[in-house]
Amino acid sequence: MITTAFAYISVLLFIAGGLALVEEKTRWKLFHYLPAIVLLYFTVMMMSTLGLWSKTAEINQAYSSLKANILPAMIFLMLLDADLRQIKRLGGKMLLAFFAAAISIGCAFVIGFALFKSFLAPDAWKTLAALSGSWMGGTGNMAAVQAALNVPDSSMGYTLLIDSIDYAMWVMFLLALVPLANRFNHWTKADGKALEEVSANLASKQQEYTGNKTTSMLVLLSGAMLVSILCQHLAAALPVTEFFTKTAWTVMLVTVLGVICAITPISKMWGGKELSSLMLYLIIGLIASRANFNELTQAPIYILLGLFILAVHGGLMLLVAKLFKLDLFTCGIASLANIGGVASAPILAAAYSRALIPVGVLMAMLGYIVGTGGGLLVGRALAWLSAA
Repeated sequence: MITTAFAYISVLLFIAGGLALVEEKTRWKLFHYLPAIVLLYFTVMMMSTLGLWSKTAEINQAYSSLKANILPAMIFLMLLDADLRQIKRLGGKMLLAFFAAAISIGCAFVIGFALFKSFLAPDAWKTLAALSGSWMGGTGNMAAVQAALNVPDSSMGYTLLIDSIDYAMWVMFLLALVPLANRFNHWTKADGKALEEVSANLASKQQEYTGNKTTSMLVLLSGAMLVSILCQHLAAALPVTEFFTKTAWTVMLVTVLGVICAITPISKMWGGKELSSLMLYLIIGLIASRANFNELTQAPIYILLGLFILAVHGGLMLLVAKLFKLDLFTCGIASLANIGGVASAPILAAAYSRALIPVGVLMAMLGYIVGTGGGLLVGRALAWLSAA
């Protein structure tokens, strides 16, 4: 059993590297439906279930520190390809999809609670309201709704279980759908020209770098790490509430700096995509390493309720996509911008095109803004159903 941080991180990187290498060398049809990044999630989760590593203080500290510091650095590097003049062309449909996702999630919570309430604890509506806040923008919104409804920490166990297990399954599901995007877009009759043009224009923005590539990578890596530290330091000095946390401030500052640097010569340096890819695989591995298949047997009703909520949300999004002719990328990003926030929306965007990662980040920031209010509205509806 692994008990040290270095061994823990080394194994995660080895699994990621091995899967990426197999995908590149074999070209198996399996990877067309389940990309290496999806299999990484599943493989690491299985290793966690088998107890390959122990949650020692050293490993827990490494997990928290790496995830907190690498995520801002990765977002900064990814945003170097951002060109808001191109992204704004997607504005109307992206906003429509985002609010459709938020509303469908709220409706799914109400429907799910109405059907499952006889199997749940009397005050379960409060914890589910907090979960709805998280699934409309992020954990910061969950904390805000929890505080507003005076939900004790001891009552949040099953809610956190739903948030981790069902959320992980939803991320894997949406990533697995990426290869089916063309079929989905054909079914909805979506006009994918705007998305294709934006992706192509953003992807061609970075020209071939003629300088020393090692030097370029060192500059970008050190710069991204310093940006991460600087933004976290500045965020700590800004007013923090249960709604707008230090993480939210950090992401906002990193986003602003990334968009600004995208119009400077820094964006033309070689290695940004390569470094952000490494960070992306490590973050996926870190997230999956905290999940455990054994937890599925601890609270089957709550897990089933979470899956039902996601199924209703997915079904309603299908109707919206068909009605308004939305493409799979738009629907998927809108969904994860609500349910996963900044930790997963950029990851899904990267699965389509790295040039579209800024769209995922900006959509996730919108989730931070509306999540608490949405969670409280859902809580009001759940309270009425609980009393009925």
